[in-house]
Amino acid sequence: MSDAEREHVGELLQRAVGQGMLSLGEFTERMDTVLAAKTRGDLNQVLVDLPGIQIRPEFQEQNLPGMSQSRYPAPSATGYPASSAAGYPAPSAAAYPATGQGAPLVIKGRVSGIERKGRWHVPPAIVLDTVASSVTLDFTEAVMQTQVVRIDVSDYLSSISIVLPAEATADVNGVENVASSVTSKVRGGAPYGPLHVVVTGKVRGGSFNVTHPLSTRLRKFFNGS
Repeated sequence: MSDAEREHVGELLQRAVGQGMLSLGEFTERMDTVLAAKTRGDLNQVLVDLPGIQIRPEFQEQNLPGMSQSRYPAPSATGYPASSAAGYPAPSAAAYPATGQGAPLVIKGRVSGIERKGRWHVPPAIVLDTVASSVTLDFTEAVMQTQVVRIDVSDYLSSISIVLPAEATADVNGVENVASSVTSKVRGGAPYGPLHVVVTGKVRGGSFNVTHPLSTRLRKFFNGS
């Protein structure tokens, strides 16, 4: 096993997220398998159920005892989904459209409880317009349109929680806080996983928190990271 092989499979999984074939939670589980993989067969098992995914010939397991090569899709030159397979187009730059394309999702709340979780569809941009509300946006199983999501917030006196999967990154430096708290407990900087959240706007007298799910935080705690 080489790092190049793991990176190749990780790229295929990222593209599957971009095409809506995997949720971010599923991506995280499969990446755990990729990082722990000992053989190419271990890597291939995270790809074989994805429609149209085809594996580069040099990355296929050869002559594994008791394993039929028919389990795996026919290889292509690129290692990316074939255009005719299961109706999925071959990935290109359009798989990750430029942030800002399309209409943003506008979420308004006035003294309300607002929650988005599960397999909800996330556009490239979200607008949060809230007053004295409790807001939770959980991205761990969300279906993404783009790798980068922008959240523009205009809030008074609300408690806002953004929950991101383990591989996600976030940038909250563009948030202006007035008599409020803005915190991020996830990795910042440039995006390196399937999701990078950029937050801008103003929070007045409330709280804005970006974090991982409790299970992820506990796992990191026990692993000493």
